[in-house]
Amino acid sequence: MTDADLAVIILSAGQGTRMRSARAKVLHSIAGVPLVGHVVATADELDAAHVIAVVRHERDAVAAAIVDYLPSAVIVDQDDLPGTGRAVEVALEALPDTFTGDVVVLSADVPLLDAGTIAAMVASHRAAGNALTLLSAHFDDPTGGGRILRDDAGRFHSIVEQKDASPEQLEVREVNGGVYVFGVPLLRTVLAGIGADNAQKEKYLTDAAAGMKAAGGAIAAMPVSDPWLIAGVNDRAQLTAAATELNARIIRRWQLAGVTVHDPATTWIDLKVTLAEDVEVLPGTQLKGATTIERGAIVGPDTTLVDCEVGEYAVVKRTDATLAVIGAAASVGPFSYLRPGTVLGADGKIGTFVETKNSVIGEGSKVPHLSYLGDTTVGVGSNVGAGTITANYDGVNKHRTEVGSHVRTGSHNVFVAPVRIGDGAYTGAGTVVRKDVPAGALSITAAPQRNITDWVQTNRAGTAAATAAAAAHEQKPDPES
Repeated sequence: MTDADLAVIILSAGQGTRMRSARAKVLHSIAGVPLVGHVVATADELDAAHVIAVVRHERDAVAAAIVDYLPSAVIVDQDDLPGTGRAVEVALEALPDTFTGDVVVLSADVPLLDAGTIAAMVASHRAAGNALTLLSAHFDDPTGGGRILRDDAGRFHSIVEQKDASPEQLEVREVNGGVYVFGVPLLRTVLAGIGADNAQKEKYLTDAAAGMKAAGGAIAAMPVSDPWLIAGVNDRAQLTAAATELNARIIRRWQLAGVTVHDPATTWIDLKVTLAEDVEVLPGTQLKGATTIERGAIVGPDTTLVDCEVGEYAVVKRTDATLAVIGAAASVGPFSYLRPGTVLGADGKIGTFVETKNSVIGEGSKVPHLSYLGDTTVGVGSNVGAGTITANYDGVNKHRTEVGSHVRTGSHNVFVAPVRIGDGAYTGAGTVVRKDVPAGALSITAAPQRNITDWVQTNRAGTAAATAAAAAHEQKPDPES
């Protein structure tokens, strides 16, 4: 149910120079979602009447990511005046003039904050009649964060930024989380009076606290017990730390839901992955994108699945697969490479050193080892021999190969597409299939074997091979003795 008196502003205009990246900081991902995507999804859960995102650096890419997660979000551009205070000021201009409720301000680089914590902050803010309520936390290492200063009675006094803090203030471990709830009418007035007389020459949003306090507004800093909720990402090390923490929480959630994860330290599971009860995940496994795995399936070790579907009781080991569908009780690996468009039917098999692409392999059919199937359809109950290659590309266009049901193909075959092998057909070892094979036929292309006697001695005289051949001849018994 929409809260008509609540708006959310997401600050996503910064460049994030400490990331040392051509990409905007907020577009770097953890658990398969960009930082800004995590924050936008949280904002959406608050059911606010308005969600406004402020953008500037890499404007179009950041705006596109925001709208991808929340199409109703309003995108606002920050002007040349830097600072979070100015960002909020331009965002407020996008609100209706009649809006007099509360606004939550979120930073797009704080990905682990959840909607429940924000909702509790809003409720506390309203119950106390505050002008400003903010989240804080105590950090063992507060470096980089704005410090929360309190009076002797423990009440909120002010916020001081790291670069403006005195040595004594830098010893404070309570850090501003950059998450605020403001009463909008007073915020509009206070922001208009904030300048940029500070070390960064920016219009700080944190200076609004002093203005509200001077105007008689009540301010409260609400500490959270879990510092990760307000932990920001400013560099690659912090990105990795946040990713590791979020991954640990995702894995624990799945473990409590009935999934066995043998080694959480080497297992990575994206936020959008779905796992059923009794799924077993072995060490070294990465489950990415919108991968879904059904009951009783075993995945890993050393397996990466991206946007894949794995059926009940399937086994997938030492495999790299993207946009593939693996049927119930099917077997994949080890050392298989499933490219987009691969569909393996129930009870099917894609085995060792097999690569597939845009291919459908029917129920109970097997491609056991050392093969490449591209743009191929295989019926049910067929077996594709070792070393089989589909020659599907003529240099300009791709063509399909069709293998019928209950087909048995020999080792080291080449299927030159477009070609069809009929139901129940066989092919001999080493066959190159260039034309359709009728149902039930045997296709062979082997020429009669020809042995040229003493070729090595004649053409490779003096070599070790010639010497060995001569010795072998000398050891043969005389047929007339």
